[in-house]
Amino acid sequence: VRTQYQMCKNMKVPILGYPRTMQLALEQGPPIFRRISRYAGGAVNVFLITYQLGICCVYIVFVATNIKQVVDHYCQEVDVRLYMLMLLLPLILINWVRNLKLLAPFSTFANIVTFVGLGIIMYYVFDGIPSPAERKLAGNIFEFPLFIGTTLFALEAVGVIIALEYNMKNPSDFGGYFGVFNRGMSIIVFLYVFVGFVGYVKYGEEAAGSITLNLPLEEKLAQSVKVMFAIAIFITYALQCYVPLEIIWNTYMKDRLEHTTNKKKVVVEYVMRTGIVIGTFLLAVAIPRLELFISLFGALCLSALGIAFPATIEMCYLWPTMNYGRYNWVLFKDIFIIICGLLGLVIGTYTSLSSIVYSFL
Repeated sequence: VRTQYQMCKNMKVPILGYPRTMQLALEQGPPIFRRISRYAGGAVNVFLITYQLGICCVYIVFVATNIKQVVDHYCQEVDVRLYMLMLLLPLILINWVRNLKLLAPFSTFANIVTFVGLGIIMYYVFDGIPSPAERKLAGNIFEFPLFIGTTLFALEAVGVIIALEYNMKNPSDFGGYFGVFNRGMSIIVFLYVFVGFVGYVKYGEEAAGSITLNLPLEEKLAQSVKVMFAIAIFITYALQCYVPLEIIWNTYMKDRLEHTTNKKKVVVEYVMRTGIVIGTFLLAVAIPRLELFISLFGALCLSALGIAFPATIEMCYLWPTMNYGRYNWVLFKDIFIIICGLLGLVIGTYTSLSSIVYSFL
């Protein structure tokens, strides 16, 4: 964000998107990066699209699994894939909403439902919670890459962060030690750590991919939480799908249909929207393991988008001036971050894929 802000000032433009920022930064970097700069924007778009569609796959698995737990308590147990199939048509219809403003009221409702559900979950978690001393303090080191992927998955707003500052009423309030960004992230990190910690203390090794799946099946209140979260995530599916739809349509398809009629453009857009939903549905059906999905897409995409790419942008932008601070500490910091990102990408993705293959054996 800091580098992009400087680039906007130098170019006298109000805003630069993530792909364009990456491309312009590489054009100023070492020769090896300049040679691949023309592909940088496309690479960022591929990772953004893959990640956002990965979130959509996770959402399908989440909704279907929670509904299955509730319905199976009253009816004959059926495969979770059947519930995914039941969701397919509603997901297609909600994804046909082209105006994001129409989804805003539903998103607000989903947020309210989420916080109410979280309060009920905390009631169950703290009801008879054991001492932390009864739990293992550390896990298996070979599963650490899965943890890295799961943690990276939490950075799902990375594609929006760069544009956020310039849509604020007072952009100067965004940065700084006590700015909007750090205050917001402090709250988010606290919620993640708090819910993760007390959830593990409560359920230990039995903790599922989502804490809602650990709630008692026979209690109506617990069932209502599963339904509430299923509804909230179902609504949010369209919002998560909006980003890849916008990138695919505006970057790769709109110009090719420049000379066609508006009616044909609308038909093509609806076909594209339907195809994307069907694609995420098929992937969710193929791998209905929530926790492995989360880790895979976190390691595969966020290692690059949230760690390696931002450090590369800063390193390349400062390359012409070599203004890396005393003893070039900024350069060494960026190189270290890039290495961490690449390790997370390779090791995390390999471990997640291995776990997915092992789950089918």
